[in-house]
Amino acid sequence: MNRRAFLLGATSGLSAVALRAAESKAPPVAAPRSQLKLALSTYSYWHFRGEKMPVEQIMEKASALGVNGIDLLHRQMAIDELGRLDAATHVYCRNLKRHALHCGVDLVCLSILQDFVSPNPAERHQWMAFTEKCIEIAYALGIPCIRISSGRWKTIPDFAALMKARGVEPVLPGYIEDDGFKWCIECIQRCTDLAEERGVVLALENHWGLSGTPEGQLRIIDAINSPWLGALMDTGNFMENPYDKLTKIAAKTVFVQAKTYDGGGEFYTLDLDYARIAKILRDAGYTGYVSLEMEGKEDAETAVPKGLAAIRAGFAA
Repeated sequence: MNRRAFLLGATSGLSAVALRAAESKAPPVAAPRSQLKLALSTYSYWHFRGEKMPVEQIMEKASALGVNGIDLLHRQMAIDELGRLDAATHVYCRNLKRHALHCGVDLVCLSILQDFVSPNPAERHQWMAFTEKCIEIAYALGIPCIRISSGRWKTIPDFAALMKARGVEPVLPGYIEDDGFKWCIECIQRCTDLAEERGVVLALENHWGLSGTPEGQLRIIDAINSPWLGALMDTGNFMENPYDKLTKIAAKTVFVQAKTYDGGGEFYTLDLDYARIAKILRDAGYTGYVSLEMEGKEDAETAVPKGLAAIRAGFAA
């Protein structure tokens, strides 16, 4: 062995001995809790009535509140909701990306609504085309996730009446529930194919209609069985026994929208235990974003900071 090789070997051996000695003296390190990745839904500042606050302004507010990401409600964007994805829309998307960078926030979810529960193939095709357009918008914005919905039978057309019925409505006369699932699965499967091409994950919400129960939501997700489709957990959309139901979907969850109701809910109010919800998500191994959806009647300027504080406290417990 030459002198250089001997010295390298000796040095390596000494380093290993020193490292083992240091490790033996180091205190045991507790397994860290998952760091909360907090997002803010633009819906928190606009509940489908009154003047829309520009989403650029909400990005600035999110940055000032120390929020990591923006959950962008499609209907709040300054574009024609059902219009074409034209050159002007692309320019708008580029400007949003630039503004998000300036604010130091990530665009993490595009929240959209559609309805695949219809016996009319033309209507289902229209909603598929809308969803595919939104996938392209997410791709243009660099957003990795889209919130989607299954749709419902619409036999209770008034939303207030639907809430009074606790979100449960009868099947359309002449059809059975399996028909609705068949239409929905076929449509979402096609949209999932494009989502995979664009690298965008679809997150099916536990919303009213077919996905309004854990069993219905998971039936659709499991039937398609794609890594590009998962569950969106809305903490406020299971009105009864929410924790048992949230537990059932936690393993498939890819995005979380966390409701708060300061000032009383716009539609109803739930008293949610975010420490308990955080444990459900931790136990399921969830490490993704949690997006505040403030749905209370209190002014967002005061209610949003309260909501963020409640979620932070719950996940820190």
